[in-house]
Parts: sequence; C-alpha cells; structure tokens
Amino acid sequence: MSDRGDLDTPGVAPEAPALDLGSASDLVRGEVVSRARMFAVLALVLSVNVFLVLPFVGGDAYARRLFALALVPAGLTSAWLLWELRKNHAQAVGLALVVGCVCLVAALAGIHYFGVFSPAVTVLPVGLFFFGLIGDVRAELGGYLGTSSSYFGLVVFTLRAGRRDPGIITGYALTPAQELVFVALVEITLLLTFMSIRTARSSTILALARHDRIVRGMAQRDALLAEVRKDLARALDVAGVGRFSDTSVGRYHLGNVIGRGAMGEVYEAIHEDTRAEAAVKLLHTHTLRDPGTVERFLREAKMAASVDTPHAVRILEVGGFDADLPYIAMERLRGEDLAERLRQTPRLPWIELLRLLREVGDGLRAAREAGVVHRDLKPRNVFLAEVEGQPEGRWKILDFGVSKHAGSEVTQGRIVGTPEYMAPEQAAGEKVSHRTDLFSLGAIAYRALTGAAAFSGDHIAEIFYQVTHAMPARPSSLADVPPEVDLVLAVALAKDPAGRFENAVELADALEAASKGSISAELRARAEAVLAGHPWRTDAG
Repeated sequence: MSDRGDLDTPGVAPEAPALDLGSASDLVRGEVVSRARMFAVLALVLSVNVFLVLPFVGGDAYARRLFALALVPAGLTSAWLLWELRKNHAQAVGLALVVGCVCLVAALAGIHYFGVFSPAVTVLPVGLFFFGLIGDVRAELGGYLGTSSSYFGLVVFTLRAGRRDPGIITGYALTPAQELVFVALVEITLLLTFMSIRTARSSTILALARHDRIVRGMAQRDALLAEVRKDLARALDVAGVGRFSDTSVGRYHLGNVIGRGAMGEVYEAIHEDTRAEAAVKLLHTHTLRDPGTVERFLREAKMAASVDTPHAVRILEVGGFDADLPYIAMERLRGEDLAERLRQTPRLPWIELLRLLREVGDGLRAAREAGVVHRDLKPRNVFLAEVEGQPEGRWKILDFGVSKHAGSEVTQGRIVGTPEYMAPEQAAGEKVSHRTDLFSLGAIAYRALTGAAAFSGDHIAEIFYQVTHAMPARPSSLADVPPEVDLVLAVALAKDPAGRFENAVELADALEAASKGSISAELRARAEAVLAGHPWRTDAG
C-alpha cells in the first residue's frame, strides 16, 4: 500500500480529452435538419417560380388550375417548415414528412398537367431521394411506396378508356407496349433510387462506425499513456531505501519505501514479535514540527481504524506522541490497484465493474456509519487485494489520509483530494458528505466503462472548472454501451449532491439494469433533470 499527496503531481500531462462523436446513426440523423432546410428552400423557390410562369405556358385549363392550386400549399408549407426549423429541431423529421407529402401531391398535379410521359416525371426520383435521406426507415419505405403507387395510379387514371390525355406532352403517338415500357422504366428507376439511397446510407453508417472505433481507440490509448506518464513521475519520486529504512518504530522494523506523498512515506515492515508483514506510514520529518499536522495525522488514523469492513484497508496500530515517531501500521496488501488494472485493460468487463462497485460500496457504507468521508477515492486508492481462498481477490479502499468526519469544517481552508475524481462541492471547498465519495465512485465507473477520465485538463484550475460547471463527454460516445448507461452516470455525476444516488448499491443496481437496456421511469426522469441543467459535453476540449 502507498501513500498519496493531496493533489496529483502538477505539470504532468493529463488524460487526453475525449471527443463526443455520438453513434454513427445519430450523426446521420443529425443531418436531417440541414437536409430538411435545403429541401424546403428548393421546394419554395420552385413552387413560387412555376406558379408565376404557369399562366404563360398554356395547356389544358383545368389541369393548369389544378396544378396552380396544388402549388399554393406546397409553397406555404415549405415556408412554414423553414420558419419552424429556426427553433424546433426536435420535430424536424415529422415536419419534413408533412411538407414532403404536400409537395408530392403538387408534383403529381404537375405531371398530370405536363403529361404522364413527359420529362416532368423526373421530379419523382428527386423527391424520393429526399425521403430516403430522412433517416427513418418507415419514412423511406412509405415515401417509396407512396411515390411509386401514386404515379402508377395517375397513369391508370389518365389513360383509362375513353378519357382524353390533358398533358402538354401526350402519349398518343405511343403504342400500348411503348407506354407499358415507359411506365416500367419509371417504376424501376424509383425502385433503384430507393435501393441506392438505402445502400449509401448503410455504407455511410458503417464508415462512420469504423471511424468512431478508431477515434475511441486513439482516445483510450492517449488516456492510458497519460496515466503511465503520471505514475512514472510518481514512481521516480519513490526510492527503494528511505530515511528510516532498517530502523524500528514501535514493534515494527522498517524496510524499503513503497510509497511517498506530500504528508509522509509508507514503508514495508515486519512485526518484531509475530513476524507478520505490515505497511507503516510515517510523517515527513519537516511536518513533525507542526503539532497541528501531527494531531490531524493521528486523528485521521483513528477515523480510518473506525471503518470496520473487509473492503477497507485494516489499521493494525497507531503510534501517538509517546512513540519515537507518530506512525500508522496497516495490513500489507498484495495485488494491484485499479489504476494498474486499467492500464492493462482499458475498460473493465461488466461483471468485474459491478463487483468493484458493490465491494467498494460496502467500504463506503462502513465509512458512512463511522461518520467518515474519504475525500480521495480514485483508481490508485482502490486496490484488488489477494485473498487466500478467494481467487478473484477482494476490492479494498486505501488511504484514508485525507478523510474527515462528515459535516466538519474544511481542513484549514485547503482543498484536498485528486481533481479528476473530486466532487464539485469538494472542489469549491464546501461541506462534504457521503455523496461526495459517491461522486468519486461514479467518476471511477465512468473511467472503467469508457477508458477515459471524466474530467481532465492541462491545469488544475481547468479541471476544477470542469468538475464544478461541466459534464464530461457522453459515455456511449466513447464506448459501446446502451444509452441507459448515459442516464445512470448522469445521476452519479450530478453537480448537486441531492441529485446523486443515496448509496453505492443504488448505483450498482442501476448500472446493472442499464447494461441490459432497462432503467426505471423515476431514474430516467432524474437523469433528464440533471442533463437539462448540465448536458453532456459535445466539444473536443
């Protein structure tokens, strides 16, 4: 076990910021508004210009009046669509479909006027192309079937026995066989247009999905490299032999330094009587001159000792003022911390993450019952310890070195903890509670699921700003997880402590349900309320 300082080493490159790409389908659907706006402009311009020149074209008077009458709602609805799209993007698909249907009626009236065998028929594939790019399967299929059947019905209506063809360009010179071939070619063109659009859209989604996977992998690689650089900087600061190596404190003989932080060092140790292994934490010599620091060190040790659970590091002994040096003797753990595990496996499997949340959650439950807030929960302080008879090991919370009693005042006005996993109220120097640690646990879950830290930046001030004022990138934009996971993590990372989960069991249960694509209506409403005030970050920084 190792000791850590109040803040991670400044000046070390942080985890790379994640890009919120959204799913490939979402990106394609995101173009609907611009396509609908473009279609509305074209339909409006065409309707107005054709309406103005129609009186000078001639042709069948009845068919011309019918066409002119159909152009009026086509132009009006196109203008209405442009107006609505200025403020109502959520209903873009529905609004565009209404306008598309009105314009289809106008197009059929125009074909009836110009002739069912005239070049006017070429407007149908253009309209079908618009329906095909809406991004809704039902709209695409409905647009094709509606266009195809409407044209065929118009041909039958126009050419039925004894009826005069009112078109400017008629088909009287065509034989029935030629007419049949013309109609068949039009229908085949419509079908091929529909199929081509579907194929092109599927290919676009696949290409975006491949690009998305590449970018996610690059972001996760950069995050892992940043973590390695941070830990390397810390490792270089830990010497094998320390100032007190090969000496004794209490009944413990000290060996090499296994951890070093701002307040002190952790030595591997052996109990001189029982020969049992231990880890002994000592204050730096320059801090021993401050009675307040020593008193706080011993008080925090007693708080850590009061947390009675197998999922928190066990305190063996606390040496006070009567000892040569104040010290804390803790159980010696073998295994690896979560930071090391995530370097090997950027994202934890669901079953392992849920076990971690429940076991660490049990440690937080015991801390809450003891009135203790950890305040520095992060991957390096979550340890998978080897346990005899338990092959999968046991998750333990490490380092209560900056813990405090819930509800107590801020420690001498200082902000303590690790910025990337710090709760907003902690970053602001305000009152902390058990929900402060739950926020950190939510940030750990985010990191374990997405492969990227929830909050990162080039400077501590930048990270503090993100923690207190912004949400991270949408989790489903970084990893292949159901959208319900986004909602659960939104609640876990709520800026207002009252908006978060009450305990880690709730978080674990909610994530387990979300992994199967199902969460309660109440939780969904809570998440939507959180995201209404602080939406997921969509920029690259």
